[in-house]
Amino acid sequence: MALTDLFSFKKKDAPAEQSSASPREGELSVPDVISPSALNVNPRNINVSGRLTRVFYAVSYPRYLNDGWLEPVLNLEQEMDISIVIHPINTAETLKKFQKKVAEVQSQINTRAAKGMVRDPQLETAYRNLENLRDSLQQAEERLFDVGLYIAIYGDTEQELNEAETELKTILDARLVYIKPALFQQEQGFRSIAPTLQDEISVHSKFNSSPLSSFFPFTSFDLTSDAGVLYGINRHNSSLVLFDRFSLPNYNSVTFATSGAGKSYAVKLEILRSMMFGTEVIVIDPEREYEYLAEATGGRFFDISLSSEHHINPFDLPKPLPDERPSDILRSHIIELVGLFKLMLGGLTPEEDALIDQALRETYALKDITGDSDFSELKPPLLSDFEMVLAGMEGSESLTTRLLKYTSGTWSHFMNEPSNVDIDQKFVVFSLRDMEEELKPIAMYLVTNHIWGQVRRELKKRLLVIDEAWWLLQNQETAEFLQSIAKRGRKYYLGLATITQDVDDFLRSPYGVPMITNSSIQLLMKQSPTAIDTLQNVFNLTDEEKYLLLESGVGEGIFFVGLKHVAIKIIASYTEDQIITSDPSQLLQIQAARKELRGTM
Repeated sequence: MALTDLFSFKKKDAPAEQSSASPREGELSVPDVISPSALNVNPRNINVSGRLTRVFYAVSYPRYLNDGWLEPVLNLEQEMDISIVIHPINTAETLKKFQKKVAEVQSQINTRAAKGMVRDPQLETAYRNLENLRDSLQQAEERLFDVGLYIAIYGDTEQELNEAETELKTILDARLVYIKPALFQQEQGFRSIAPTLQDEISVHSKFNSSPLSSFFPFTSFDLTSDAGVLYGINRHNSSLVLFDRFSLPNYNSVTFATSGAGKSYAVKLEILRSMMFGTEVIVIDPEREYEYLAEATGGRFFDISLSSEHHINPFDLPKPLPDERPSDILRSHIIELVGLFKLMLGGLTPEEDALIDQALRETYALKDITGDSDFSELKPPLLSDFEMVLAGMEGSESLTTRLLKYTSGTWSHFMNEPSNVDIDQKFVVFSLRDMEEELKPIAMYLVTNHIWGQVRRELKKRLLVIDEAWWLLQNQETAEFLQSIAKRGRKYYLGLATITQDVDDFLRSPYGVPMITNSSIQLLMKQSPTAIDTLQNVFNLTDEEKYLLLESGVGEGIFFVGLKHVAIKIIASYTEDQIITSDPSQLLQIQAARKELRGTM
C-alpha cells in the first residue's frame, strides 16, 4: 500500500475541465514524491519504510482537568504527533436532551426522598452540575463539543514503541486520563494524526468550553518571542528559540563553553542572521576565525599587528552628539587615555597620573582642541606630540623613558600613526592574532575605545562581539572599560556579545559576575568538570542541568533569557555552515574547492 492510497481523496462535483490540470502519464505528482516505498499495516502499529508508528486514542478523563495537564506529554523527549479533533455540537438540540436528563436526575432524587432514603451526594452534585451547565449554555457562556485526542508515537523497533507506550501511559494514568491503542484501526489512526483534517477513529468525549481550554496544546516549555533571529531548536519539544536582543531590557549577551563546543559557531550564526535584519556587526577576533565570514559577506577585515598597515590613533575624538557638550567628550576621552597609559606604562603612581592628565590636556590644546571649541573637524594629535609635551614637564623623565618604545622604538608603528580604519560598514572584523602577547591587552583596549568613539558618532543598530573576552578582564583598566560599554551601550543602540572559554578566569574577576547580570541573554554550552560547579552556583542550575552541560554535544547547551531557560541545539543550514564553520577539516575542503574554482576561471 502506498501513502497516496492512505491520503487519497477526490473532490466531489469537480468541473470537467479541471481534469486537464492533473499530472499527465509519466509525470510525478506531489503525493508521488512524498510517498514512502512501502507500508505494512499491523493490528498494533504501522511500518512506514522501516519506521514504526503506533496510534492511541483517549477513552476516559477525570472529573476535573487542570490547566497544562497535557504539558508533560508535550515535553517528553520522544518523537510523537498529537492530534486534537474538536467537533462543535448544536446547542439547541443539546438543551432539549439536557432538559430530559435534568428531569430524570431530579425524579431520582424525589423518589429517594419519598421513600425516606438517605440522600445521595453523587446524584445531588450531578443535578447541580447539569443545572449550571444548562444555564451557561442558555446564556451562551459555554458551548459543547465532541473532542477526540489521538497520539502517535514512533520508534525503530517494537521494543522502542513499547517503552515509549509505557512512559506515555504512566504520565497520563497519573492524571486519570486513560488511552488505548487503536487496535485494527492503525491505518485510520495514521490518517487521523496526519494534518489532512480527517477524523476516522471518531472516538469522542463531550466537553464544554471551560475544560476544553485545558487542552490548549501550546503550553509546552517554550522560550521564544514574536520577532528576531533564530538561535536554535528547543531540545525539550523541537520548538524554535527565536529572539530579538534589541527588544530586551538590555542588548548584551554572554556565551560560555569549552574549546570546540561550538560557541564561536553559535555567535557567527547569530551575526549572519542579524545582518539580514539590518544590524551592523563589529568583531574583535583574537584567532582570525572571522576572516572568511567577513569576506563572504562583503565586510572589512583589519589585521592589528606591529607590521600591519592598519593603524588606530588613540587620540581620536568622537564627534559630540546634539545633546552632548564638547567639554564632556574631551574629559571622558582623557580619562580613557589615562587608563590606556596605565596599561602601556605598567601602572602609574598618583604623581605620574597627575602628570599624564596635565600633559594630555596640553597636547590637545596644541591642536586648538579644548572643552570650549568645536573640534569635530580638527586634526587630533599623535602619540609623538604627547611625548614632546610630556618631555618638557618637570618630573617626567621616567614616563618619557617608558614611552619611547611606543613612539620611536620597536612598537612605534603600532599606534603612533593617524587612523586609517573605517568601521562604517555592515560587518567589520579586527583581528589580534598576530599581535605580540604582551601588547594584546593594550591592542584590545585601543580597538574597543576606537569602536566606542565611532559608535557614539551615529545612532545605529550595532552588535559588538568580543571573542575570548577574558583577555579584557585580566587588567582592571580594560575590565572597567568593558563594563562601561556594557552599561552605556543601550543608549547608543549597541549590543555587546562576550564569548569566553576560560570560565574560571572570567568569574574570578570582580567584573565577571556583573557582566553576566547585565546581560539579558546567556548561553551555556558544553563545560569542563573543573568549571561546572562555579557555573552551577552563578546560574542556580539544577543537578540535571549541570549534567546536561557536562554531556552536551557540539552546538548544544542551555539558553537563558531573564529568569527563563531551555535546553538548546544550534542548527544551521548547509549554506550557513559553509560560511561560518571553524572545523579545520571543513576549512581545508573549502580552501581546496576555492583553489580549484580559481584554476578553472
